[in-house]
Amino acid sequence: MEFNEKLQELRKGKGLTQEELAEELFVSRTAVSKWESGRGYPSIDSLKAISRYFSVTIDELICPEEIISAAEEEKQAFAGRTVSFISNTLDLLTALLLFLPVFGNGEASPAAVSLFGLTGIHSWVRIIFLTVIGLSALNGLCGLILIHFDRPVLNKYQRITGMVLSVLAVSVFIAARQPYAGILCFALLVTKTFVIMKMEAKQ
Repeated sequence: MEFNEKLQELRKGKGLTQEELAEELFVSRTAVSKWESGRGYPSIDSLKAISRYFSVTIDELICPEEIISAAEEEKQAFAGRTVSFISNTLDLLTALLLFLPVFGNGEASPAAVSLFGLTGIHSWVRIIFLTVIGLSALNGLCGLILIHFDRPVLNKYQRITGMVLSVLAVSVFIAARQPYAGILCFALLVTKTFVIMKMEAKQ
């Protein structure tokens, strides 16, 4: 009998719904549903919790091959969360462009200024700058929050959104002849790309 069938049997034996079991194990109902449908395995910590709750050994719950699959799945999930954390943190760092003196103010002032001190541009250009920076930082913040939920597919799409916004930021600042801001965004983009490629190569 596979793990998902054993879990269903144990749960029904106690007369619990998936939601009730999820509450007992301190996991989401979605996680229990995924385990029982055979679409994934619980983490090692969750396996221990299931074992304690139903008073069975881990060996009775899951066979060695399934343990290897569970460990591999947990390793990939951890790698995905790590990539998302670093990528989202870099997106959030884009907000520094609001305060760092990296913008050339044209003829208005020879010194570099922060975005809020920028006067030598049209107001609509400033709005574009604020929008690009704001969206990148907001994407990073939302991504950091999303990491705490079991949604690897959403995390992946959110990382793609972050990459698109990073490329857009580099393009906007270079096109507006703001090389320092463009170089900073480019450095964040290269770092993010390097981290994602390196982590995915390990999986």
